[in-house]
Amino acid sequence: MTATHEPKQDRSRATRQRLLEATIDCLAEIGWAAATVAVVAERAGVSRGAAQHHFPTREDLITAALEYMFDTRIAQSKAEAAALRSASAGSAQGSAHTEAVVSQLVESYTTPLFKAALQVWTHAAADPALRARILPLEARFGRITHRLAVEALGVDDSDPVAHHLVQATLDLARGLGLADVLTDDSARRRQIVHQWAATLHVGLYPPG
Repeated sequence: MTATHEPKQDRSRATRQRLLEATIDCLAEIGWAAATVAVVAERAGVSRGAAQHHFPTREDLITAALEYMFDTRIAQSKAEAAALRSASAGSAQGSAHTEAVVSQLVESYTTPLFKAALQVWTHAAADPALRARILPLEARFGRITHRLAVEALGVDDSDPVAHHLVQATLDLARGLGLADVLTDDSARRRQIVHQWAATLHVGLYPPG
């Protein structure tokens, strides 16, 4: 019985994932208004009926896509943090490591995932029902991102100064991500990352 149903379940999961990925692509590339269920279904290569079987309303589809988006960004952040820890294993917590962490955090806000999320946030600002769905996801993502940043920097988050410096870094990262939406802001962004990382390092690890 299990063997009979597994292929169908696998197909269902694959269809669902294609729809979620297509939703993210559509939001990032063509915006909220154009990312309809019909357009997403066509991008995913499934019928509109199949899309609505998985997600009865557009809001269901968008909310699920945003949750998938957050989970994907968290997984990427964990992998990048692990790579940084591996690269700096056995060495002192130097300014180069701090800058690498800041750079990673900032660049995570310049991806298509962030641009897709931005489309949803903008629409949710004027849609109370959608906002109510999105706020818990955003709060969870914010908590996890903050914790990962604390771990990557190797600081004590119970210290109010460290806590606020880490949060300021995340707020800066989001702001720089917004600045990159309309034009390529990479050159200026690298300069700001370099300067802020130096300031952050002194704040987190004061000499003496």
